Amino acid sequence: MTTATQTQRVRSEPQSPRWSLSSRVAFRFCFTYFGLFCLATQIFGGLVPVNVEIPDPATLWPARQIVFWTAAHVFRVTHPLVYTDSGSGDKTFDWVLAFCLLALAMLATGVWSVLDRKRQNYVALDKWFRLFIRFALASEMFLYGMDKVVPLQMPFPDLTRLIKPYGSFSPMGVLWSSIGASRAYEMFAGGAEMLGGILLVVPRTTLFGALICLVDMIQVFMLNMTYDVPVKLFSFHLLLMSVFLLAPELSRLVQFFLLNRAVEPSTQPQLFGARRANRIALAVQVVFGIWLVGMNAYGGWKSWHTYGGGREKSPLYGIWNVDQIAIEGQLRAPLLTDYDRWRRAIFDFPARMTFQRMDDSFASYGAAIDAGAKTLALTKPGDKNWKANFTFQRVARDRLTLDGNMDSHKVHMQLQLVDRNKFLLVNRGFHWIEEYPFNR
Repeated sequence: MTTATQTQRVRSEPQSPRWSLSSRVAFRFCFTYFGLFCLATQIFGGLVPVNVEIPDPATLWPARQIVFWTAAHVFRVTHPLVYTDSGSGDKTFDWVLAFCLLALAMLATGVWSVLDRKRQNYVALDKWFRLFIRFALASEMFLYGMDKVVPLQMPFPDLTRLIKPYGSFSPMGVLWSSIGASRAYEMFAGGAEMLGGILLVVPRTTLFGALICLVDMIQVFMLNMTYDVPVKLFSFHLLLMSVFLLAPELSRLVQFFLLNRAVEPSTQPQLFGARRANRIALAVQVVFGIWLVGMNAYGGWKSWHTYGGGREKSPLYGIWNVDQIAIEGQLRAPLLTDYDRWRRAIFDFPARMTFQRMDDSFASYGAAIDAGAKTLALTKPGDKNWKANFTFQRVARDRLTLDGNMDSHKVHMQLQLVDRNKFLLVNRGFHWIEEYPFNR
């Protein structure tokens, strides 16, 4: 090979770009922090290609002990930390964990910057890390999206919600009930989240997918903030991950959307130099994305039939007005001041039931109903000695009598079924034409 040919090839090879100091430091921090966050939280389980419950790694040794120590010695937290799945993503444990990850990422970034200060860029590491973040974000979009496409996250208001006074709802309860009352909107919102995740799976549509995810997560984060939904911390991180994926394209987006200028194609490097290797990588990404969608679809279908709209209902399903109640043979008048006089009995889920008192407060019980023997056994959470056993007779479709003993007192009740379909929230439906929309 001649010297001229060698010189020509050297000149034709792309020069490795030199990143600015701020870009290198920012990458080191993002790599460390987002990497730790994904590996410590539910995102880790969402990326495991098996449909089993996996605990968040941060709740295991030694991460849990580090969080406990930090909470006690840095923040002076004296109460026990809840770290198991309680339905909240804004527990004290979660906030202290975020602080620990932030401190560790800052320390690691500093050490990394000193030891690797001569490196010009992280092009190779960056493209693989972005692949990881793409699927980390996509897995959560599939999880929350499918829980809305199959209306599970915000279910249609159950029987107790239908009669609960509006003023006793929490802000989150208002949001959950209002979205749950409109399954079409919930499914639309879930479809938007699913679309963002699907577009993230394919490299060429990553930019569009990240934009959709950013819009989705801005809405979700604002709802969480304004309705006090305890997923503020986690949704904010998903928002930041969307921004991270968009950061390299920020200049092109500004040029196109704000300055109305033509832009060049994206310069983001492919994973491999060979075309065949990139095709194989694309196929693997698509298959893995389909697998994640399939796992979440199966989980949604299973949950729909376990606790969603397709679940089994109580044999006595319905809202029952207590027309008459006698305790130890004495009739109890429906006085608002009578705390022990039930106003309604609600049978919804098979294994529990709820009484509504005269002051509109509620008392929930475990329930075991034998439709064949026509018996009802109640248990009281937190009190093993309390018990109630009834026999029931359904003298008509909308008439029910209960006889038995409740907490050592003889009780007789006569109940009448409330027609659920008469609730405006249930029967209103959709209208193209409305003459007086506020007369409701």
